[in-house]
Amino acid sequence: MRTKSLTITVSPAIGKVSAISSIPEKAKAVITLAHGAGAGMEHIFMETLAAGLAGAGIITVRFNFPFSEQKKKRPDSPAVAHQTIEAAINKALALFPGLPLFAAGKSFGGRMSSQYLSANPRKDVNGLIFYGFPLHQPGKPSIERAEHLKAVKQPMLFLQGTKDTLADIVMMEEVCKSLKKATLIKFEGADHSFKAGKKEIIPLLVEATQKWVEKKSK
Repeated sequence: MRTKSLTITVSPAIGKVSAISSIPEKAKAVITLAHGAGAGMEHIFMETLAAGLAGAGIITVRFNFPFSEQKKKRPDSPAVAHQTIEAAINKALALFPGLPLFAAGKSFGGRMSSQYLSANPRKDVNGLIFYGFPLHQPGKPSIERAEHLKAVKQPMLFLQGTKDTLADIVMMEEVCKSLKKATLIKFEGADHSFKAGKKEIIPLLVEATQKWVEKKSK
């Protein structure tokens, strides 16, 4: 695996953000990987996940949202986040033409990716992967945040911990059953950060992603 530092231009008004691509020797797909609301693209979870996916033959293009790039704590507005995701997808397509492309994100990053794709149907994105979809605020179970998922045209993979306080697992099951192209894989005992005691969850996330991506790349 080799890593390459990149710069992505979001728009003249928003400016540029940093990105890192993890590239295996023999790649079979590429994933844009958006970070969550609490940490940037260089968080240990993002780095470990990207390295694991590279080991599975999947290129990742992880990138900062503008708020993270500018070291601000408050996440960007959806409009800014959507533009950033669009720019990242376009960058990945330009860098790795011919490979199946998937959009993915951790928590906020996944939700913003799905909001973008729900409003902007793209035939050049093969699927959407959520590393912990933030269905609701802690202690406030609700499925309103999932409403836009009905408009997403791509197949969706939901990787969810059963102890995730931002996504009641029973509600997540109901949401996924209502979506024709959704696959839900549950990780017993894992929280929103995919921590489950001493059990290593990231290798399991990588395995689930690899199998699904291979299936949806055909």
